[in-house]
Amino acid sequence: MPPVQTVATIRRIEPVGAYHRLILHAPAAAAADVRPGHFGALAIGGRDGAMLLRRAFSVHRADPATGTVEFVFAERGKGTRALARHRPGDTVDLIAPLGTPFPLPEGPVSAVLVAGGYGSAPLFSLAETILGRGGRVSFVLGAATADRLFGVERARTLGEHVLVVTDDGSAGRRGRVTDPLAEAIAGIGATEVHSCGPMGMLRAVTEVAVAAGARSHTAVEEAMACGIGICMSCVLPVTGADGVTRFLRSCTDGPVFDGTTVRWDRAGTLPPDLEGAAAMAPRQPGGVIAR
Repeated sequence: MPPVQTVATIRRIEPVGAYHRLILHAPAAAAADVRPGHFGALAIGGRDGAMLLRRAFSVHRADPATGTVEFVFAERGKGTRALARHRPGDTVDLIAPLGTPFPLPEGPVSAVLVAGGYGSAPLFSLAETILGRGGRVSFVLGAATADRLFGVERARTLGEHVLVVTDDGSAGRRGRVTDPLAEAIAGIGATEVHSCGPMGMLRAVTEVAVAAGARSHTAVEEAMACGIGICMSCVLPVTGADGVTRFLRSCTDGPVFDGTTVRWDRAGTLPPDLEGAAAMAPRQPGGVIAR
């Protein structure tokens, strides 16, 4: 089902640790085929506002029965600060569901779900889907500090094992999510690792997953200006099955990618072996390509 653009009414907006939980009444979007890994794009400033670009957030939960779509967000800039000041009854323009969700086979699988901070928001519906197909799940949840974790108690109702790590040791183990990841994979014989979080974390998670013989599916946290594939601001260098690296759009080709295909070390750059790189390279006066 294609994405729906709709005026959504805020049902609830409330703090959850260091984040905000936003519940929108958006029956048309909730009734669409929302899958784990999809995101929504919100216009925050209104037609007369100065904030022209939408803000993209992973869908935390969509409930067709109640007509609601839920998001979790952090206050990071002007747009999210403005969103946090909204109140129940206010409206926002929503486009959802967008993007490419986590891939799931029809049969049961064993998967470890890994997140940094509120990157865990789309993983609980993913866990429910995997369990509903007879599979097994475990979680590795990390953050800088205890208040920046999200959904630990919910994870404990779903996962066979829930490993918590924080940079400062204020909750769970001290360290990074990759520290106990191999242990978590072995604990349930996982063949899949699904992750969402900062780019550096996703790269490290992919390396551990592949070394353990599991597939790595990563939901990237790339800034998106339009959310629908027009502006090309969220491109990543990704290697295809033919061995050729191309720029793919995080908003349409992603945000979920096979972690082994993303050129993590070249994110934010123009790789010289990228298809079409010569045409995109800046040129000096006289037509000489700048190196």
